[in-house]
Amino acid sequence: MLTTLNTAYTDTSADDLAWTLGREPLPALATLDLELSGATLQLRLLGASHQVLLEEENGSCSETVACIPGSSTPLPLGVAERVGDWEYEFAARVEDLTPGQFAGRAQELLALVSDHPNGLAGVFPGSPHAFTAMLAQRHEGQVHWRTWHAYPQDGQLVATRTRVGVRRPAAVLL
Repeated sequence: MLTTLNTAYTDTSADDLAWTLGREPLPALATLDLELSGATLQLRLLGASHQVLLEEENGSCSETVACIPGSSTPLPLGVAERVGDWEYEFAARVEDLTPGQFAGRAQELLALVSDHPNGLAGVFPGSPHAFTAMLAQRHEGQVHWRTWHAYPQDGQLVATRTRVGVRRPAAVLL
């Protein structure tokens, strides 16, 4: 699903993004509710980036990547944590692109996400390449989502990847 977000672009650079786990739901400009084989997932586009809310029989999880005033947790390259009965893994990277590369990548990602039944993308006013996009799926009993945060003024694209699933028992070696 592709939507135009009727708000000012409030996360102004990749360096302004922060990551938090367990935050309460923030006001959303657009949402997509998904049922993925027993998991309820809500993808949320914020004026300052994204939030994902996951509910399953084993518990709940909330991930926020956004420009949050007063936040002291910068965007990490990677996180691996236990959240109740789940393993939570998060990774982020920043791509520096030329204007031509950026425009091509933006068009490619917006087409991918807007045509996907588990995708949500929002374009901010002022630039067709200022967007936040999210795509979710369930694979082998785990919920996965990817996000992209575009900063055309700096030629930067922030890509994140998250996996949440029940902890697997340790393998027994004989």
